Amino acid sequence: MSDIHVTPGNQCDSALRVAVEEINQVDYDMVIVDGDLTNEGSDEQLKNVKNILDGIRHPLVVLPGNHENNWSQSATKTFVDLWGNDRFVATVDSLVLIGINCGPYMKMGDGHIKQEDLHWLRTTLDRLATGGKRVVSFNHYPLLSDLDNVADYVGLLEEYPVIAHVNGHYHRWNNYPTGGADSGSDLQCVTVRALDLGHGDFGYSIMEIDPEWLHFYNKELGKPAKPMYAFANRAEHKKAKFPEREALAVPAGFKVTKVWADSASIFTRLGFDRDNVYFGNSVGQARSVSKDGKQGWTIPTGASIFSRPVALGKGRVAVPVHDAILIVDAKSGKIIRRQASKEGPYVADGMLTPDGKGYIQGAYKRIERRRPTDGKLVWSYDSIFNYCQAAPAIDGNDLVFGAWDTNLRCLDLRNGRLKWVWNNGKSANMLGPGNVVPVIADDKVIIVAPDRFMTAIDRESGRQLWRDNSHRYRESLGHSEDGKTVYAKTMDGELVAVDATSPDFKELWTVDLGLGYEHAPCVIAEHDGYIYTGSRRGLVTITRVADHKHIATLALGSSEINGIDVDPTSGDIYVSLIEGTIYRIESI
Repeated sequence: MSDIHVTPGNQCDSALRVAVEEINQVDYDMVIVDGDLTNEGSDEQLKNVKNILDGIRHPLVVLPGNHENNWSQSATKTFVDLWGNDRFVATVDSLVLIGINCGPYMKMGDGHIKQEDLHWLRTTLDRLATGGKRVVSFNHYPLLSDLDNVADYVGLLEEYPVIAHVNGHYHRWNNYPTGGADSGSDLQCVTVRALDLGHGDFGYSIMEIDPEWLHFYNKELGKPAKPMYAFANRAEHKKAKFPEREALAVPAGFKVTKVWADSASIFTRLGFDRDNVYFGNSVGQARSVSKDGKQGWTIPTGASIFSRPVALGKGRVAVPVHDAILIVDAKSGKIIRRQASKEGPYVADGMLTPDGKGYIQGAYKRIERRRPTDGKLVWSYDSIFNYCQAAPAIDGNDLVFGAWDTNLRCLDLRNGRLKWVWNNGKSANMLGPGNVVPVIADDKVIIVAPDRFMTAIDRESGRQLWRDNSHRYRESLGHSEDGKTVYAKTMDGELVAVDATSPDFKELWTVDLGLGYEHAPCVIAEHDGYIYTGSRRGLVTITRVADHKHIATLALGSSEINGIDVDPTSGDIYVSLIEGTIYRIESI
């Protein structure tokens, strides 16, 4: 079963209950649910699905899909709490069935296999895929370019006797070779059906394996199973060929240094003080690394970290995690205080106020101001209906932030009182300004959002001034160092410059960055005459401000750039990639 998309009370909810009863009438060896159990990954939706699936009387394993990873009330933790893990391995006779998670993780991005899952996959298959056993691989995503590190994933699977890969995601049947039609591989992959194929024909898929053949059947509820595909049970295959990754070419006047390569994935932007870089990883470790790449401290926290640590000054660092804010000694990593979360995880990027006297941290259904000295709460604004994700913007006493409840809000920085609220009129949370860092420019606030508009709002009243959709904007925004220009990266890989001082929308220039389709919600930074943008596929572009010419593309990896951060102590540019690497870019 894949892509069951159950919301309590919807048609898929009813159909899944019927499917469970029907499945229980047949002597299956195992039931596998291959991702996208829900629509928004909320705790309510996950617990409802768990309650229904618990009625299955066969051995059951469950994987998450992008709808559990990208939109999640618990920052992906509830899924693991309910099912014990986000990967599985099981043996049935001479078969090894093995599945891992796919991403994207708490923001728009391509599918990604976590570094620790690749390590686990190798060690598990080394142990189990022996003595003539054969392997069937499972993932919610296909073995195609939908996964940014598909070449690494496939290369690992090709070392073992894999006879097929099974995935969902596309809500329709498909049989394709690993890597696609031009890869040269003959390892067969099957995209199985969704619970709802869109024509009232609810159902599931049956896989039957014997020593010579694999058979796949379409099982519509209440009707006989119909054969879909059959291919030979073979463990030796031609290897897939993928395009060569672009080599790192550094232009004159710049220096690029790999500061860190982690054993896990990194989902956070970076925090800094004079000596160190701070971040969190996918296995729940908060880390300190010196700027020359030496490991400092590591703090286990129990769940993936999505919010960047914030250097608070005076030897203190705030580390927001799933259930608390940890106030940590910057030198030793000792936890000085633990401020428990009132509700839900911290996934937003926090920041110090410009005067250094306040620490602002977004959270689930609230945003808070705390004392930098000890993390003690000063005020909390809790009239939010979903979680905050991006860092807020602060200017004077105005604090502006978006949330995944369709709204943009302005609060009084001093007391947390609401000044105004704006939304784009859309009812879908995922079209709101939930993951954009707003730009405050004199008398206006400027944002972009997944509704594909750039919008200017009157800073004082919250009144909408103008909206523009002449480009396909999304969530990637930044501003010039003088605050007079706003930069946006579009879904077509363009960099658009807009006059932030004009009362009406005024495009200054646009340059094609050569990125093609883009959706990474990576903040844009201008520093020392250059504009830096990050992509969904490990590319950082450099554009010269003076003549707005795109002068370089740095190929740092294959996965999404989490953020472009300027080290306030050195002026160097730092970036982290989901694949677990951190780079420093210096202008020399």
